[in-house]
Amino acid sequence: MISCLVIDDEPLAIDILADYIAKIPSLTLVKTFENPLEALNLINQTKIDLVFLDVQMPQLTGIQFLNIAQGKCKVILTTAYSQYAVDGFNLDVVDYLLKPIAFERFYKAVQKFIDSQPIITNLISLPVPNSVNTDFIFVKTEHKIQKIYTHQINYIEGLKDYISIYTPIERIITLQNIKKMEEILPSQNFMRVHKSYIIAINKIESIEKSRITIADKIIPIGDTFREAFFERIKGNF
Repeated sequence: MISCLVIDDEPLAIDILADYIAKIPSLTLVKTFENPLEALNLINQTKIDLVFLDVQMPQLTGIQFLNIAQGKCKVILTTAYSQYAVDGFNLDVVDYLLKPIAFERFYKAVQKFIDSQPIITNLISLPVPNSVNTDFIFVKTEHKIQKIYTHQINYIEGLKDYISIYTPIERIITLQNIKKMEEILPSQNFMRVHKSYIIAINKIESIEKSRITIADKIIPIGDTFREAFFERIKGNF
């Protein structure tokens, strides 16, 4: 669930946003505030994911609020005045909604926030003995240990000290190096084809020269891995 606050000095605007939040199952409204100073106290004490913040308020403007909050939560600005858009985006707001706000536009702003929040996980770096079931791996999230079925993985991309695990439904980013991931995954199903990529063999859609296509993603075959890759798959054609 995405925890939300609404901060606006107009009760009607609060009611509209509260109604919109209630329509989206992944959002939960923690509290509403007409006074932004009171909201700052809560943000300093409790983790809040997303704030719908009015710009023009008598106690504290939305821009001042952003400067004080210093990135403790993500913000979608709501206002009747478009001239504040540049200031808002300079302070890294998710989106900028002009009043009156249509639900469709509100929904798009929420989706933009969701799309910008990859699932951050830490992979448990344990060796996998031959006797262990390799149908899945476990990843450690912030609050729990989560199972990922290996048959759901399309490919994995290395990003310096992180890797991205791509499945048909999500991208999971984990603090881990690609070499360690290569050691953990079952070698009968996965193969490293580039210094930055591991692929699921059975998810290959096509191969053209030195490029592999999986789920509309073109993955390069590195020079170091080319011979082993084509030797691996030559028995299948």
